[in-house]
Amino acid sequence: MSKEKRKLFVAIAGNIGVGKTTLTRLLSDALGWRAYYEKVINNPYLDIFYEDMNRWSFHLQIYFLSNRFKSQKEITQWPDSCIQDRSIYEDVEIFARTLNDSGFMSDVDYENYRELFSTMIEYLRKPDLIIYLQAPIDKLIERILKRGRDYEQTIDPNYLKQLNDAYDRWIDEAGKIGLKVLKINTINKNFEDNKKDLDVIVKYIKEMESQSWLNVDS
Repeated sequence: MSKEKRKLFVAIAGNIGVGKTTLTRLLSDALGWRAYYEKVINNPYLDIFYEDMNRWSFHLQIYFLSNRFKSQKEITQWPDSCIQDRSIYEDVEIFARTLNDSGFMSDVDYENYRELFSTMIEYLRKPDLIIYLQAPIDKLIERILKRGRDYEQTIDPNYLKQLNDAYDRWIDEAGKIGLKVLKINTINKNFEDNKKDLDVIVKYIKEMESQSWLNVDS
């Protein structure tokens, strides 16, 4: 008798420009899963955020958190496997935290934001796997310039470094909240043009799918 596949929720994590959206699309196509993408198009705060991060950081993060919560609520209710471009955890542990540490978000706003996040997360499903994509700052800048989004062209490299550091710290702590992580250094990877690079991840996920429910924590 064939074993029923596990229904998985996979999140793609990583810094700006690392290739999350591309990998989300490719894995969705390869696995036949529903994909949930970060709401970047028509975001009313992105342009003005990079012009004045002090003023608009809280507004931008609330916008992202609100839209991510809607996606995560759908994911929690979705009966089949799915994949998400950036998780809700990154909103608070990476971006809001970095903005607060850098002085762009006040302590009062940050604590308010964290309390809202803590309330939301109680109702949501955790990812079964987080695929953490890594790349050095020079590679991120190269990819950001290549994709040509106007509002990203003036991103401070120091801000990208702070985000990279925050990601590394968060990933190290992820196990404490029961998150399974697959780290991938993307500097020599080309998921779109090199099928072998993509197939390694597809195989890893399919092996997770076939695991017995009795052994998911082993």
